[in-house]
Amino acid sequence: MKIGELAKQSGLSTHTLRFYEKSGLLRASTRTDSNYRVYSRGDLDTAVFIKRARAIGFGLDEVALFLSIRSDLSAHVCAEAKSLADRKIVEVEQKMAELAQSLGALHKLSTACCGGNASAEYCSIIEALDQPKMRTE
Repeated sequence: MKIGELAKQSGLSTHTLRFYEKSGLLRASTRTDSNYRVYSRGDLDTAVFIKRARAIGFGLDEVALFLSIRSDLSAHVCAEAKSLADRKIVEVEQKMAELAQSLGALHKLSTACCGGNASAEYCSIIEALDQPKMRTE
């Protein structure tokens, strides 16, 4: 199948597929005489694998590691994949904590603001953001 068909079947854009190819994550099985990429069912499976890994937050380097494990399962142990997943869990939990802090600060800013039609000269949000050290505790 050509790249357009691969895009259709995988749910990825042709631009994304080409990016993954340039990144070394995906490789066309062959090329035609006129240099068109030709993808196999295995390439489709790989594209979908990449899409799933990216959808749950794994970066390109992590996806590359998963693909290396996937390409030679007997040479790897399950602990390698688990380690990648566990590290991602820690990253996501840290990001969630940061987002919770941001959400709290935003709620405080919004609550403190009257939201009326008065001049923004006295807007508590602008005033708070202008402070050298914004109080959000």
